[in-house]
Amino acid sequence: MTLAVKSKISLHRFALAALLAASGASVMAQGAPAAPAPRTESRMGKHDPAKMQAMMAKRQADLKAALKITPAQEGAWTAYTAAMQPPAGMHAGHGSEQRAEMDKLTTPQRIDKMRDMRTQRMSEMSANMNKRDDATKALYAALSPEQQKVFDAQAKHGRHGGKGDSSHQGRHG
Repeated sequence: MTLAVKSKISLHRFALAALLAASGASVMAQGAPAAPAPRTESRMGKHDPAKMQAMMAKRQADLKAALKITPAQEGAWTAYTAAMQPPAGMHAGHGSEQRAEMDKLTTPQRIDKMRDMRTQRMSEMSANMNKRDDATKALYAALSPEQQKVFDAQAKHGRHGGKGDSSHQGRHG
């Protein structure tokens, strides 16, 4: 390579680095992002909690009918369907009090607070998944071999409350 070509490449790299630095500086100057817009029907789309609850109830009723749950199995069925319900407040947004509290914190304090909140949420999610897993296993153990085959077939295609396994949500069969 000639010296002129090397200089031109170096100049382009320098210009690109300067542009990236300027972009980063402008982002930093804007400060913390504004609070997210509240979730509305248009943003949530098909994730309307009432519609999702109705769909889940229908799937559970269909599964119960397909399994032909007996009166002796009703307790395990009830525990299973209760465990499949989403936790209360799962989709709740951040309240204005919480936003006001976060606004008072410095950036490092906000990061630590968000980290603590994330750790707590992950712990709660894990506990809920374990609860669903245990309820699914308890129901499965209460089923006859024929019912277990029906349950297995429906679970493979995401047609029971747990969508393939008792801890995953969102896949539709």
